[in-house]
Amino acid sequence: MAANDPGLVQVGANALDPTRGMVEETKDGVIEEEERPLAPDQFDERYETSKWEIWAYYSYYIGNNGLTLFNFAPTAAQNLLYQQAEAVGGIDNEILYFAGTKRTINSIILLCNGISFAIQIVIFLILGSYADFGTFRPNILIVLSILAWGIGFGWLGVHTENKWEIGLGLYIVGLIAYQLCLTYWTAAFPGLARNTVAIRDKALQYEEGIITRTEYDHVDSMKRNELCNMAFYIQSVGEIVILAVIVGVMFGVNVNASTANNNWGLSVLIAFASGVWLLLAIPWFILEKRRPGQDPGMNVVLAGFWQLWRAATQIWHLRQSLFYLIGYFLLGDSLNTTVTVIGTLQNEIVAYNTLQLTYLLIVGIVAQALGIFSFWNIQKRYGLTTKTMFNVVAVGIILLDGWGMIGNWTNRFGFHHVWEVWAYQAFYGLFVCPWYSYSQTMISEVTPRGKEFLFFSLFSIIGKTSSFIGPLVSSAIIDDTGNNSSPFYFLFALSICSFLFLLFFVDIEKSRVEQAEFLERERRAKAKMKHDKVLSL
Repeated sequence: MAANDPGLVQVGANALDPTRGMVEETKDGVIEEEERPLAPDQFDERYETSKWEIWAYYSYYIGNNGLTLFNFAPTAAQNLLYQQAEAVGGIDNEILYFAGTKRTINSIILLCNGISFAIQIVIFLILGSYADFGTFRPNILIVLSILAWGIGFGWLGVHTENKWEIGLGLYIVGLIAYQLCLTYWTAAFPGLARNTVAIRDKALQYEEGIITRTEYDHVDSMKRNELCNMAFYIQSVGEIVILAVIVGVMFGVNVNASTANNNWGLSVLIAFASGVWLLLAIPWFILEKRRPGQDPGMNVVLAGFWQLWRAATQIWHLRQSLFYLIGYFLLGDSLNTTVTVIGTLQNEIVAYNTLQLTYLLIVGIVAQALGIFSFWNIQKRYGLTTKTMFNVVAVGIILLDGWGMIGNWTNRFGFHHVWEVWAYQAFYGLFVCPWYSYSQTMISEVTPRGKEFLFFSLFSIIGKTSSFIGPLVSSAIIDDTGNNSSPFYFLFALSICSFLFLLFFVDIEKSRVEQAEFLERERRAKAKMKHDKVLSL
C-alpha cells in the first residue's frame, strides 16, 4: 500500500478498521478528521532508522562541507581573473572582456553565479518531479556526487591565469553539482526522523489517546530539528579537523613563496577536500535504506509531470507553504547575495592569500559550530518552535546587511579592514549560519508528507532563482556606481521586508491543516483517475 511518507508503510491495523482515522468532507466542503486517530506516520520495521544510518548521514555532510566547490573554487576562479586582468591591463586593471562586453571582476563573478543558478532551476524541475517515486532516489545523489568529485579533482589542471575561462567553467558547473548534492542529501532527513523508534513510540501513544495530535506534531518537529541541527553541528566540528589538516598541506606546498605556489595551493586544497568528501560519502551510500517512495498511481513518466502540475495548481490551497516560499525567496536572495558581496570584499582585503583564507575559515567554522550548538540547545531546553529560531536568524541577517551598508558612508567601518573580516567570520558563524539548518527544517514544516523531494526541489529552485536575481541586480548596481559596497542598500531593505513578511504571514499550525487537506484531495484525484480509466476500458 502506498505510504504517506517515504518508507512509512501502513500497519496491519488499518486493514481491520479501514475507516479509522479517515478524512471526510462535510457538506460545506470542509475536510475534517474523524475522532478515532490514526498516526500520520506508520511503520515498517525493515525501514526503521538505525543509529549507524544516522551517523552515515552526518558523515556525508562532513565531506560535502562546501570547502571544495562553494568556498575555495570561487576564490580560485576570482584569483585567476585578477591575475589575467593585471596581465592584460596593468596592476590596477580590474576590467576583462566577458560575455560580450567589458565587465569588472566582481561583476563577472556575480554573473557566473546567476548563470549557475539559472541552470540549476532546469535540473531541479526535471529531477524533483520524479525523486519522490520508487527506490531509485539514492542513485541521484550518487551520480551527482561523482560529478562533483570529478570537478574538484579537475582543478589540479587549472592554476594559471591563462586558463581563467576554464576556471570560470569549473566554477559554474561546480556550484551546480554542489547545490544539487546538498539539496538531495538534505531532503532525506524528514524520512529519517519519522522512521526513528522515538517517533514510532509517539505514534502508538497518539493512537492510544495518551497524547494529542499537537503533542505528536511537536515531537515530530523537534526530532526533525534535532537531526538537521546535529548534522550541521557535527559537520562543523569535522570541518575544523579538515581545515587543520589543510593548513599543514598549505605549509607543505609553501603557498607564501610565490604567486604560482599560492595558485597551486588553492587547486591542491580543492582536490584534497574533494577526496575527503569521497571517502566520507561511502558509508551513506552503503547504509541508507532504500525506503519506498510514493505510489505514482500511473506511468512514472506521466506521474512526474502530473505531480508538477498538481503542485503548481494546488499550491494556492497550501497558503502557508506559499507564504513561506515567498519569504524564503526574498530572504534567501538577500543572504546569498550578501555572502557573495562580502566574499568579494574579503578576498580583496586579504589579497587571496590561501593560508590567511584558511585561518579565516577555521574561525568561521568554530563560530558556526558554537552557533548551531547554542541555538539547538536553547531550542531544546525551552521547547521553542522552528519559526521562533528562524526569526532570530533573520534578525542576524538584517544586522549583517546593516554592517555592510554603513561602509558606504565611512571607511572606518563596513568591510574595509582586516579586523572586520575576522569579526565577520565570527558573527556570521554564531548568528547567521543557523539559517542553513532552520530554513531547511522550516521547509519540512510546510511540506506535505511524502512530497519531500518535490518540495525541497521546488524550494531549491526558488532559492536558486533568488540567487540568480540578487547577484544580477547587485552586479548592475556595482557597474553603475563603481562602488562594491553599494548593493548593501538594496540588501538591507530586502532583508527587513522579507523578515516582516515571514513574521506576520507564516503560521505553522495552519500549514499542518492545509497539508492534510492537500493529501486527501490528491488521494481522491488519483482514485478518480483510476476509476475513469477502468470505465473507459
